[in-house]
Amino acid sequence: MFEHYFQCPYCWEEVSMLLDPSISQQTYVEDCEVCCNPIEVTPQFQDNELIGFDVQSIEQ
Repeated sequence: MFEHYFQCPYCWEEVSMLLDPSISQQTYVEDCEVCCNPIEVTPQFQDNELIGFDVQSIEQ
């Protein structure tokens, strides 16, 4: 597993997330550990190295 820190698009707090580098590209929704709002997460890995990371707020 790969721990990555980023800023929540809702509360702007720095949060961390565990990412699985065995899947080269994926998109999923996970709640912010601080404000509990849903975040769309899209990490990209190549050769077990994080090469791209994007988070988007999900408008409710």
